[in-house]
Amino acid sequence: MKNKKFKFEISLSVLNHLGRNLYRNFITILGEAISNSWDANANNVWIKIDVDNSLLIIKDDGDGMNSTDFKSKFLKVGYSKRKEFGMLSTGKKRPYIGAKGIGKLALLSCADKVSVISKTIKTDYVGGVIDNSELTKAIKRDLKPDKYSLGKIKIELFNDYTPKHNHGTIIRFDNIKEDLRNTIPYLKKLIALYFRFSLVDPTFNIFINGEKVTLEDLKDLSSKSQFLWIINKIKDPYIDTLLNLKKDHINILTDLNISGFISTVEKPKYLKVSGSEEKAGIDLFVNGRLRERDILRHLPDFSTRHIASYLYGQIHYDELDDTKNSDRFGTSRESIIPGDKKFKELIEVLKDKILNNLSQEWDKLRLEIGEDGDIDIITKQRKALSLFNFSAKDYKVDGDCPTDLWVKELRPDAEFNIPSYVDCFLSENLVRRYIREQKIPLTNPAQVEIDEWKAREQVRMGEANISFKIREKRDNLDYLGMDFLARVVDGSVNRPNTNSLVRDSVEYKPMRNAVGHTAQLTLIAQQRLSLVYENIKARIKTLLS
Repeated sequence: MKNKKFKFEISLSVLNHLGRNLYRNFITILGEAISNSWDANANNVWIKIDVDNSLLIIKDDGDGMNSTDFKSKFLKVGYSKRKEFGMLSTGKKRPYIGAKGIGKLALLSCADKVSVISKTIKTDYVGGVIDNSELTKAIKRDLKPDKYSLGKIKIELFNDYTPKHNHGTIIRFDNIKEDLRNTIPYLKKLIALYFRFSLVDPTFNIFINGEKVTLEDLKDLSSKSQFLWIINKIKDPYIDTLLNLKKDHINILTDLNISGFISTVEKPKYLKVSGSEEKAGIDLFVNGRLRERDILRHLPDFSTRHIASYLYGQIHYDELDDTKNSDRFGTSRESIIPGDKKFKELIEVLKDKILNNLSQEWDKLRLEIGEDGDIDIITKQRKALSLFNFSAKDYKVDGDCPTDLWVKELRPDAEFNIPSYVDCFLSENLVRRYIREQKIPLTNPAQVEIDEWKAREQVRMGEANISFKIREKRDNLDYLGMDFLARVVDGSVNRPNTNSLVRDSVEYKPMRNAVGHTAQLTLIAQQRLSLVYENIKARIKTLLS
């Protein structure tokens, strides 16, 4: 056997798989160009969108490239500045965003023709044209990369963009595949939302058709934000724009070296970025670069909950970015490879230390301001407040009337009284049904009580001039409260726990009547009523069994 040496041969079809067929989202493609400008130490990125001619121009004032750079760096698939210079740029000491050297291929996926020119402060423009139709022909012919040459630049096509351009790169996209109509406002919002380094770093600016991307572009979102949680004391200029919060922010501290914020909006519709299909979510950033959109999808049990449709924010975890483990990010660079230990640790902290507590707090805060809370949290008190808030809206009065304050003051009592009334309704009607089914005869005191209530009712119906039947009754048992009902049951033989039921129902009666007459109870009365009712409920369950 001869030890013949073999070597890899790369087909141009790789450009299909890693470039033209991989990137489908226009904002992601735009982000790749912006990221390249960041890595090139640019101070400014100018994006020009010519809707009528389906033309996109991206220009920066970065370091630029000479002929050698263009050939050995830009056109070399897999070239990474990190591998050559480390984690930080040589000029501005920014953390490099690019890691794999394939993000530039995204530029091939959004236009029929891509033209690139670049210059350094010491050299003139160099560049070339990638015509996707010609590239497709080369792929079909299975040409090797060294047999495919870029087209020649027509520098006159850049005449409007080269004056006073001393260094940097200009990319021209002809016949953009994306529908660019009505996209400029939403592109500004998406860039402000997803490319945070453009807002956090004052030395880096992005312009779209001459308009600078600023925090004002997120006003639709910030103005509708209600509550805010800050994780490990992050400082972010966006937080300062949240002027309509209903309460001061809440701090969350974790042992994991992360930072960020999570906010909730008034209604789920406010998370949608107008003019697009995009919506804000909780996104993961590493060294200022978006790495994972909507990380709640990694928490399937939580992402389907009601509260998830109100949440957005940013989690920053820079420790995910290091030279040893750059491969933890997927090829598209906006996803984490499943199973990564550090990412799993982040998800666990997010679930156990942050979101579970946040959801409980959000539910209380929403109910306090008269809004629906988390419908997935099921307690009698929480459901009572939800019903109270829903009904309270019927009493809202315009003007200076203080009813809003009055209603708010009733909320704590409603939290107790509404479920107490339901408990009363259930327990007494179940005992009535038991008496009917067992055919238990009424006691003489019970009959006297019924006659007294019927006579009283007849007088009041006469005063109200009511001639129709009010009570849906068959046997007059609904004139009896729990104390008399318990004595009726106790009057029969071999009924377990009925003596105790009588004792509890006698203590229960005055507090039950106060609730039935919509009174507000003292704290000690609430506590006592709750305790006594738990006894009654247990005894009724024993009786019915």
